[in-house]
Amino acid sequence: MYGHRRPLRTACALTGAAALAAAATLTSAPGATAAADSLTAQYHTGSTGSDQAEPWLKLKNTGSSPVALSGVTIRYYFKADAAATSGYKFACSWAAKGCANITGTFGTLAKPTATADRYLEIGFTSGAGSVAPGADTGDMQLRFHRADWQPLNQKDDYSFGPTQSAYGDWSKVTVQRGGTLLWGKAPEGNDPGDPGDPGDPGGPDPTKPAFFDDLNYTNSTDARLGQRGWTVKSGAGGPGAPGATWAPEQVTFAADSTGNSIANLRTSTDGTAAGTRQTEIFQTRKFFKGTYAARVRFSDAPVSGPDGDQMVQTFFTITPLDAPLDPNYGELDFEYLPNGGWGEPSNILYATSWETYQNEPWQAVNTHTEVRQSYDGWHDLVVTVDNTAIKYYVDGQLFATHGEPYLPETKMSLNVNNWIISGGLAGSSTPRAYDEKVDYIYYAQDQILTPEQVQAQLAKYRADGVTHTDNVS
Repeated sequence: MYGHRRPLRTACALTGAAALAAAATLTSAPGATAAADSLTAQYHTGSTGSDQAEPWLKLKNTGSSPVALSGVTIRYYFKADAAATSGYKFACSWAAKGCANITGTFGTLAKPTATADRYLEIGFTSGAGSVAPGADTGDMQLRFHRADWQPLNQKDDYSFGPTQSAYGDWSKVTVQRGGTLLWGKAPEGNDPGDPGDPGDPGGPDPTKPAFFDDLNYTNSTDARLGQRGWTVKSGAGGPGAPGATWAPEQVTFAADSTGNSIANLRTSTDGTAAGTRQTEIFQTRKFFKGTYAARVRFSDAPVSGPDGDQMVQTFFTITPLDAPLDPNYGELDFEYLPNGGWGEPSNILYATSWETYQNEPWQAVNTHTEVRQSYDGWHDLVVTVDNTAIKYYVDGQLFATHGEPYLPETKMSLNVNNWIISGGLAGSSTPRAYDEKVDYIYYAQDQILTPEQVQAQLAKYRADGVTHTDNVS
């Protein structure tokens, strides 16, 4: 029921935004605070026709310091056509920064006006780098259209400029980092930083429900685990090699060098399914929109014995699948494969968002973004879910943005597991073991927090001596 996985990583419904993001590579980018960022948006229209809108955009750095683009977003506001029941599709025709480093998702305004009830939000992966003082991003030749390719009326769109045939400053698009507005004016009552605007960060609100667990337990039989909604998985069942079992005793807890408690999920094998012991812990199914976070240590090599098994080390949320293609199913995954698998030859990290699936015949309705490199070591993982988008962050950098139809519809459980792909056992009969470690798990209900705000809240919990809190229902 919980933690179910399928040995497939091919999406049958990959959105334009996710496809563009899929080729992104995760690199370090210079940090910049919103207060220090000085960006101006420039726009000209690439098309005044009725089949698609073409907002061509540039961002110019008018400040004195480089501005990292990861975390910056641009909103182009428009009025949905009355008959548009099938949604909109985004695409990037060409971009100086590379289309693979630009994402596009659609959102609905909290306060519709006569000229806008939706927006296209443009984001950047860390591969987009930064913009030097006095420089700009170069062309971003963007476009969107109705999913059914029916006529699109731009004349009543707030951000549309039919006479804007050359680039110029354009205040009818907004630029923001998190909840801070850097440029432009949104339709009345819809500034990106307005309190309560769905999808925009604010500081952690102590009046809203939250879940935090520093995983400070003695062992897998500690009574507090069950009292606090945790289940340590046992017995048989997927995912993993048929015949493998789940070993609660291999979920352990110990203090690190700083005295902080760390959960360790150890999966071991002797090369046979019957000799494979996997690990998983999961929380009650009660989590929905908001911010999810965990600090996880992925491992490229076994702690003992020979290497080579195709491991899956995870942090994810999931709604059970009650029937084939169940519309209420949902799943948001971070999955690290240190030894490859699912057709991949080596290290790869996936962020995957699921709408639904069926087993027989196999059909997957999902989208994913992947980066092929080693992620051995500790990483801060954050997932945010609002009314418009799912965003995945690794170590403070935007990793992926996924939109409809992959937004979850129902409450999900929180999960961490460490297992071996079916058919992924290495040939050796020498016993070996692989560890995945977890420092903490956090969820802020109905709050979209930046990775920096997550870290600030974690520091506050620890400074206040809070090891567990939960008022989510």
